Amino acid sequence: MDGETFRHWAHEAATFAADYRETLRDQPVRARTRPGEIAAQLPESPPEEAEPMAALFEDFRRIIVPGMTHWQHPRFFAYFPANASPASVIAEMLSSAMGAQCLLWQTSPAATELEGVALDWLRQAVGLPADFTGVIQDSASSATLCAFLTMRERALGFTGNATGLSGRERLRVYASAEVHTSIDRAAWVSGIGHDNLIRVPTTGPLRGMDLAGLEAAIAADLAAGHRPAGLVLCIGGTGTGAIDTAPELIRIAHRHGLFVHVDAAWAGTAMICPEFRDLWAGVEAADSIVLNPHKWLGVQFDCSAHYLRSVDDHLRTLSIQPEYLKTHGHDDITNYSEWTVQLGRRFRALKLWFVLRAHGLNGLREMMRNHVRWSQALAARIAAEPGFALASTPVLSLFTFRHDPGDGRDLDAHMLAILTAINDGGDLYLTPTRIDGHLAIRFQAGAMETTEGDVDAAFQIIRDTARALS
Repeated sequence: MDGETFRHWAHEAATFAADYRETLRDQPVRARTRPGEIAAQLPESPPEEAEPMAALFEDFRRIIVPGMTHWQHPRFFAYFPANASPASVIAEMLSSAMGAQCLLWQTSPAATELEGVALDWLRQAVGLPADFTGVIQDSASSATLCAFLTMRERALGFTGNATGLSGRERLRVYASAEVHTSIDRAAWVSGIGHDNLIRVPTTGPLRGMDLAGLEAAIAADLAAGHRPAGLVLCIGGTGTGAIDTAPELIRIAHRHGLFVHVDAAWAGTAMICPEFRDLWAGVEAADSIVLNPHKWLGVQFDCSAHYLRSVDDHLRTLSIQPEYLKTHGHDDITNYSEWTVQLGRRFRALKLWFVLRAHGLNGLREMMRNHVRWSQALAARIAAEPGFALASTPVLSLFTFRHDPGDGRDLDAHMLAILTAINDGGDLYLTPTRIDGHLAIRFQAGAMETTEGDVDAAFQIIRDTARALS
């Protein structure tokens, strides 16, 4: 592809992107395709000869776009947001155009130094103290895996990487049932094992980890000859927005020498609003904290901010420096590939920098405050409707609810029928969760284009669907 052809199709791509965002509200939120429908429209074998870009664009519009669920849709109230603000999209275009590998300072000096600056800006914005240092991971799953590897190595005196885990006492990590499944996977991949991830009971309206339960679990493991290694706290759990009470739990953990990792992937970015920081009060005593700018903050996926109180322990666990990865003559530089499991690194800091500058903290705060206000008003309206009840205490812009028509029917089946009808209608997208074994529906406002009118429409659709199925 020559320069002029590239320019033409780059313009076409930019035009598509702008048109897509302008017309998104008119599209159904969730894809309406059946399993296998997209693949059936594609050839079974790759082309032997080059095809014209016009044909590629036509197939993209005809086959691919109709098979996409629209995560930027203003009525996407499922999961958590994966916002991609226009400023972030533009930064991603620029990064893609350069195609840089940002594994070392010398391979991309600006990428390395901008990452340090942008993450320090974000640290200040969420109110973390200056003794935390950040690195951009691809996702919270990777940050959590790094935390598990570090807690494993600290518990083993930094000998696990060399000699493995065979023949050693069991390492134990503590978490509640409210944590994300990435915690389970980190236990698997780190070699600690699922059976050594100990579930501590929860208590209270925010479904936080029980202090006495943690103490009892640690005491039982010590008595059994196991070695407590780490504690994982959640600030804004996926199912209900669960909040672990950080100060007391961290004190217990550190008294026993445990490494503490805080998963604040969704809720952490909301801490740019000072009035929400009581939800994570005390996290400054943790060893590791992850929050995702690629959720609520508007930075295009993937961009996960991982903050560390002791960089030395982290690097002692992950750093490896073969000769071809050394930057000779510069001993004081940062090579972020030593901070992550993956060696190759994209220029993710550029889009974080663009978003923080293009919106400003005040613009981002206004968006989040609106989402919280609208969502909690919706929760109150739903709770006041006959047959409806909140299934958990609202946290920020997340709440869960159930509906009981009062005729003795299977309520799990009824909730699933309501959810299916809403999602098949195309005007909203919601997701389910289980709370104490029973099905509930989650609502979470977080899309950057969402308006108060969209949330009002959600009330009408939820209420009318439940009535129609009762």
